[in-house]
Amino acid sequence: MPMNITAGDAAQASVAPVLSSPMPPGPMTGPAAWTGEVMRKKPECWIFSLEGAELAEIAAATAAIERSGVPLGSISPATFPARKLAERLRWLLDDQLMSGPGFAVLRGLPIEDFTLEQAAIAYLGVGSHLGSFRSQNAKGHLLGHVRDLGLDIREKSTRYYQTTRQLDYHTDSCDIVGLLCLKTSKFGGASRVVSSVTLYNEILARRPDLLPELFHAFPTDRRGEIPPGLLPWFEIPVFNWYEGKLSAIYSGQYIRSAQVNHPGARRLTDREHEALDLLDSLADEPRLRLEMEFRPGDMQFLHNHQVFHSRTDFEDWPEPERKRHLLRLWVSPLSGRPLPQTYADRYGSIVPGERGGIMTRETELKFVTTPE
Repeated sequence: MPMNITAGDAAQASVAPVLSSPMPPGPMTGPAAWTGEVMRKKPECWIFSLEGAELAEIAAATAAIERSGVPLGSISPATFPARKLAERLRWLLDDQLMSGPGFAVLRGLPIEDFTLEQAAIAYLGVGSHLGSFRSQNAKGHLLGHVRDLGLDIREKSTRYYQTTRQLDYHTDSCDIVGLLCLKTSKFGGASRVVSSVTLYNEILARRPDLLPELFHAFPTDRRGEIPPGLLPWFEIPVFNWYEGKLSAIYSGQYIRSAQVNHPGARRLTDREHEALDLLDSLADEPRLRLEMEFRPGDMQFLHNHQVFHSRTDFEDWPEPERKRHLLRLWVSPLSGRPLPQTYADRYGSIVPGERGGIMTRETELKFVTTPE
């Protein structure tokens, strides 16, 4: 969506950065401060196999919804009852995602037994027990399809998940992001995760002089997905210290593209660029990051406020029916952590259960069972 930059907007380019968020008193401890080196040795701490009773509940609830014709938008814990599964998901949300390392893989969904629509029903049913669904793009998709659409990343509205390109480490604009693997690529496409809490600790230990730079508000490109009345970029610090929690929100690629695409956005200082480069470098250190290969039927869930994620380049199958395909959910739980007001510029709200997602003037919320 085009937007005219006023003289007042352009003046922002020369405004000096300020410390937009307070800083923690020192290093962070606890289960969120993990390293890939340790997690590789303890897969039982983050891979959890679905049990027979849970799988039976998923199959039964999916079949009931399909028979009844309940619209996808009406899928909820009430319409997708699953007592044993609900207990597991409540534990997963509270102890693993919100209060633990911030990521998990649920393994064992027999995706080969599902049609695409049945997989969508099952995944939405699982996700509904975690929170409310949020729009993932300007089209209003509440169920996302992660596939290579052959788009050119040089186009200002193209997002990296629509290509085969490697994704740099980033967070999505929601509390929790989930992926269900339907089909894998021919080569590559591995998922990588890293603790943003650990990255904070590493910068504090190695370059404490650069750490305050990451508590400045960074202009970040909206990639053409602009809510009514707002600029084509939003501004928020990478690290945010609020009510005793360290939360992170980051997309280095879109921070940098804002510098190219939007002359009215504040120009970053050399030290801010240095801090971002250090953050990216540390995120991909083998000791710190964890790499995982998806299997069909794997469901990965990440708490964006404490985990960055990325994906390696991949080569896809030539046959359309074999191409890499994942379903994605953005979810906002009622038990979400408190966030500072600065998040509202990106999340639309900071109210748990009602925040996150992308809404523009043209957005119409919808569930789609095939990629658009």
